[in-house]
Amino acid sequence: MDIRKIAIGPDYKGGAMHYIVGQNVLNNQYTIHLIRQDKEDGGIQIWIEQDDEVVLWKRFTNTMPVSIEYNINF
Repeated sequence: MDIRKIAIGPDYKGGAMHYIVGQNVLNNQYTIHLIRQDKEDGGIQIWIEQDDEVVLWKRFTNTMPVSIEYNINF
């Protein structure tokens, strides 16, 4: 399943960091291209793009509290 949005941190509404596919980051220089959960260890990876280049930007371990929202295509 495709991940659409994640919230990293223990307090979803208060202090968690929210990341959404398509969101502009780093002074609007990059866009979040993909949010992926690692199948081996359950960690989260955030990939960003600029022009035709896609790079890994952030990685969170599986010990970090994460709320995942998936794309629902009917």
